[in-house]
Amino acid sequence: MLATFMEVLDTTVVNVSIPHIAGNLASTNEEGTWVVTSYLVSNAIVLPISGWLANYIGRKRLLLICVGGFTLTSLFCGLANSLAWLIFFRVLQGLTGGGLQPLAQAILLETFPKERHGHAMAAFGIGILLAPILGPTLGGWITDNYTWRWIFYLNLPVGILSLFLMNRFVFDPHYVKRSGGRVDLWGIGFLALGIGSLQVLLDTGQRKDWFSSNYIRFFAVCCVIGLVALVIRELITDHPVVDLRALKNRSFAAGVFLISLLGFILYASLVLLPLYLQTLMGYPAYNSGLALSPRGIGALLFTPLAGHLTTKTDPRRLLVVGLILGSITMFQLSGLNLYAGFWDILWAQVLQGVALSFLFIPLMALAMARIPPEKMGNATSIFNLMRNIGGSVGIAIMTTFLARRTQLHQSHLVANVRPGDVKTLQMLQGMRANFLLHGADGVTASRKALAAMYGLVQLHAAMLAFVEAFWVMAVVFLLMLPLLLLLQYTKPVPAPRAAPGRGEVVVPADLSEVLDDSFQRASPQNQYVTEEEHHLVPH
Repeated sequence: MLATFMEVLDTTVVNVSIPHIAGNLASTNEEGTWVVTSYLVSNAIVLPISGWLANYIGRKRLLLICVGGFTLTSLFCGLANSLAWLIFFRVLQGLTGGGLQPLAQAILLETFPKERHGHAMAAFGIGILLAPILGPTLGGWITDNYTWRWIFYLNLPVGILSLFLMNRFVFDPHYVKRSGGRVDLWGIGFLALGIGSLQVLLDTGQRKDWFSSNYIRFFAVCCVIGLVALVIRELITDHPVVDLRALKNRSFAAGVFLISLLGFILYASLVLLPLYLQTLMGYPAYNSGLALSPRGIGALLFTPLAGHLTTKTDPRRLLVVGLILGSITMFQLSGLNLYAGFWDILWAQVLQGVALSFLFIPLMALAMARIPPEKMGNATSIFNLMRNIGGSVGIAIMTTFLARRTQLHQSHLVANVRPGDVKTLQMLQGMRANFLLHGADGVTASRKALAAMYGLVQLHAAMLAFVEAFWVMAVVFLLMLPLLLLLQYTKPVPAPRAAPGRGEVVVPADLSEVLDDSFQRASPQNQYVTEEEHHLVPH
């Protein structure tokens, strides 16, 4: 989980530092955004094929390559002396870090028995929920107090410690076997084209005014061609890099769809709330990131409880509680105004952290409950990919919604600010008198009064758009409730143990697992042990 936390953190920690990076490397802010986009694109391409890569080269070896590569490229990112080199190393960082999330989740689900999957997903969920929340705060603090390069240098001790721990404690299960079989190069090519184009499309669409730009239309065509060809190719080939047949499992398919919607809300709210605080309330970047930290407190406190309850009750009940709590928090945020204080936001954030704990943990446990262990790597790859894509879609849709609704409200508000309106004239005269009082001449005071009036219109139009955006996300939470019926739940029953006969020794469950693990490590070197004998040894 340590390396996964580091990798997820890097998806958001750089966002608040883009102006500093662009200025330091003599680039524009728009060029600086490619530091984030390049990472997301390469990360999204590797993420769905990490399960296939684990079977192809060995999971432990892949983990060590990913963590080692991520740590090394973090060092090179910090040392980059131009924007081109920084983007190049960010691409490599995304390629090496893309497999960490699904591999970590697969290892936890395989290590813990099914009746303890809730505890396993609680450990995974703490990192997945906390990392994107802490990212903006940590990035802002490091950038303000040191330099943006330390955002990347911070990964070095974490990566080295992760390499040591993984080399010491992680081992491949017997069903993960290295295979030098046929490589589906067409599938990899279509995947890179489709997912990469989709990520570029979503990340740059609003800045390029979507389909009015030839740039966006080109990537949209590439995305459709790549994704359609990928689906067809993966369904007809015998050795797919992404096994889409896993979606035949109804519970897993429903879980993938629901996690996409949760990613939509989580990442969209992580973008909209700091934007509201910075543009309307005047918060600096660090303080706006700090305002999100109560969400992390709620998640940290209640994630272990959610994991425990997932093993004791029907997880669908916890999902209902989480969706209702999430909807309540969004309705609370939709009641904000231009005079809202820090405490108005704090409690809504704490409650939202609690809601996310009761959503992510049970949903991951339910979605993976019917997946065979040998298919777990592929399933977790698809699951995490769709969470990330859902987040990218959420950010793209809600920022576009915000911009368009702001324009609409501005046109409505401007219609009420007329030259002949008494209240409008009174406000303009009051503003003009204020500017005259502070030393401006008559002409300058009149112009400043008009500019201030227009600024107020823009401010209130943006506030109305934020209110509507939070309201829409609250409704999305409620619309997810009927979809819970698609999830299947079977109460896990521990395997019965036969009563020992006279003279027989009972091997405790924990000791049996230790013996099994030890034998798995030793069996590749033992040429005289058959596969059948291997399964009999712990008993």
